[in-house]
Amino acid sequence: MMKSQKKLLIKIIVVQCLLVLCVASQDFDFFYFVQQWPASYCDTRRSCCYPTTGKPDEDFSIHGLWPNYKDGKWPQNCDRESSLDESEFSDLISTMEKNWPSLACPSSDGLKFWSHEWLKHGTCSALNQHAYFQTALDFKTKSNLLQNLNNAGIKPRNGDYYGVESIKKAIEKGVGHTPFIECNVDSQGNHQLYQVYLCVDSSASKFIDCPIFPHGGKCGSKIEFPSFSTNDDHDEF
Repeated sequence: MMKSQKKLLIKIIVVQCLLVLCVASQDFDFFYFVQQWPASYCDTRRSCCYPTTGKPDEDFSIHGLWPNYKDGKWPQNCDRESSLDESEFSDLISTMEKNWPSLACPSSDGLKFWSHEWLKHGTCSALNQHAYFQTALDFKTKSNLLQNLNNAGIKPRNGDYYGVESIKKAIEKGVGHTPFIECNVDSQGNHQLYQVYLCVDSSASKFIDCPIFPHGGKCGSKIEFPSFSTNDDHDEF
């Protein structure tokens, strides 16, 4: 075989391998885009620690953008050789500190949290690091959860309870698709709004109706939407 033919054959093999890898990396049906309410993270018995950048605003924050299958399963850790590279998304870091903070203890700058989300979920998304984080930030802006709830008279206030259906309808009115509401329990045993799941198509371009909702985190008929603005500013809640 001539050298030129060998080179051509090698190129064909490389292209075929890349195509297989590309298809494999997109082997999922949709994303869950998950946002959490900080007060409901912090007022549980495990408590929380504010980021080194300071206490977050009273607003929903991003938990993650997670590839999923329609059968309820999900891919994870699709590239074990990958590592978080700050230089790839350095222009997003200040926005991520505001919209995607870590409330885990001990206090941190968010890099460990973002690394976990990238390695477990982002490596399965068919997006590079910058696109993955930028896409999640864009969907947070598009969903505008707090404003949609405020428009329906649903405001974070300790001691007030709201119907889960009214919360879902308020978000659906603003976003155009029904969310899944996950609840947790505060230190007094009250059920409260914890996380909101919205679904995104596999190309990460638009919200869609969820093919399947998560299991667990069920709510009572009425739940609390606790205030985060009344908490004292300190490193550990």
